[in-house]
Amino acid sequence: MHQYKELKIWQKAIAFVSDIYKVTSIFPDKEKFNLISQINRAAVSIPSNIAEGAGRNSKKEFIQFLAIAHGSTYEVETQLIISKNLGYILEEDLVIILEKLSELQKMNYSLQQKLTSNY
Repeated sequence: MHQYKELKIWQKAIAFVSDIYKVTSIFPDKEKFNLISQINRAAVSIPSNIAEGAGRNSKKEFIQFLAIAHGSTYEVETQLIISKNLGYILEEDLVIILEKLSELQKMNYSLQQKLTSNY
C-alpha cells in the first residue's frame, strides 16, 4: 500500500530506536531482563507497526497499526519516566528523548487524520 521506508515517521522512528538503545545501554545490568528489555521492545514496536500497517491492504488497517504504534510511544514514555525516577536516566537526557517521542506522537496523529479524511 505505502512505501514505508519513504515515510518520514518511519525514518524518525528508526532513528528513535537507536537513541533508545543508547540510553538503555547505560542502565544497570540488573535491569537487563526488566526495564531495558521492556523499553527496547516497545521502542522497536513503533517503526515495526508503522511498517506492518503500511503493508496492509487498506487504509483502515494502516490506521489501526498506526494506533498501535502510537500506544507504544506512550508505553516508552512511561517506562522512561520510571527509569528517571529510579536514577537510570538524567532529567536533561529524558527531556531530549521525550521531545523526539512527542514529535513522533504528533506525526502519527497527523498521519492518522490524513488517512481518515481521505476515506
